[in-house]
Amino acid sequence: MRTIKDADISGKRVLIRVDFNVPMSEEGKITDDNRIQAALPTIQYVLQNGGKLILMSHMGRPKGKRSEKYSLLPIANHLSTILGREVKMAEDCIGPGVEKMVDQLNQGDILMLENVRFYPEEEKNDAAFARALASIGEIYVNDAFGTAHRAHASTAGVADYLPSYAGFLLENEVNMLRQVMELPQSPRMAILGGAKVKDKLGLIRNLLDKMDVLLLGGSMACTFLKAKGFNIGKSLCEDELMDEARKLMELAEEKGKKILLPSDAVVVSEFKADAAFEQVSVQQILDDQMIVDIGSSTVERFGKAIAEACTIIWNGPLGVYEFKNFARGTNEVAHAVARSNAVSVIGGGDTAAAFHTLGIEKEVTHISTGGGATLEFLEGMELPGVKSCEV
Repeated sequence: MRTIKDADISGKRVLIRVDFNVPMSEEGKITDDNRIQAALPTIQYVLQNGGKLILMSHMGRPKGKRSEKYSLLPIANHLSTILGREVKMAEDCIGPGVEKMVDQLNQGDILMLENVRFYPEEEKNDAAFARALASIGEIYVNDAFGTAHRAHASTAGVADYLPSYAGFLLENEVNMLRQVMELPQSPRMAILGGAKVKDKLGLIRNLLDKMDVLLLGGSMACTFLKAKGFNIGKSLCEDELMDEARKLMELAEEKGKKILLPSDAVVVSEFKADAAFEQVSVQQILDDQMIVDIGSSTVERFGKAIAEACTIIWNGPLGVYEFKNFARGTNEVAHAVARSNAVSVIGGGDTAAAFHTLGIEKEVTHISTGGGATLEFLEGMELPGVKSCEV
């Protein structure tokens, strides 16, 4: 890829697409600034090399309408505190007012544009909107891996009108994912959780070519368990995909690969955080019970497999992680990955949150800032935000 180090940015207006879509409290306070921190190397590089920095991002899903709830002003203020210098805030992301502020920028100045998703044209990748964004910059840098799978105006369209480069975050994400997919050491392992098999069918097929072992948990494991003939009670299950699950298990056997499923589970009779629960073998689940976590025997089995792995990719929690009582499986497996000597890449979302919450994020090789982007990359799909920076 062309990276920001390949660009002459001194005195230039550098338009950077960042992913500052960070979680906020009801009071409008940032509750996790990891995505902002991850963009700092690129931001500081531009400032140190005399660029005029213009940042653009989305926040939430305002559905093409201006909303104070999704304003990037709190982000600009937080970034200003981190950097110890003023981050100017524009009232819009295009238009005469923005152009005037851009014209007044000096080397080392920072301007934050307002939420690009306040315009419906952003998600439609409208050419006129992309041109308007591009007109205020001289160089375009994509440092938003979390949105690199979206063909939106600010992530892909702008690249049609400006010289385009990858920022350090995007470059690092792509390099790490390519490393574990293309040059992995054996045994190679993927840990997959989350709710839906449907969203990960292509991913599982691709990983069966690349990996040696797949550990499955979360609700997606229920579909595979039922396909094998186990009673999973009233657990979430995609019945229409059971044939596909059987085919994937047969394909794994043909390729000499292993798919490890839970052997025991934590079950409840009602879905709520404080529900009474018990741990049972997957052969003992009753009709009125549902699986909410993997059991201790499964944790032990998964842990032994993890200890032998040289390469690990993980995406998706292994239980109902948002409920404290049912986060144990995810947390124990996270500790096992942290203890391993494997090259380990952790997908975004709840999986990344588990490592940060446990304080063991520095004990793995890489934690991705992408959720959907990570999945699509691992599935072998072309990401528009990455393609625009490729040589």
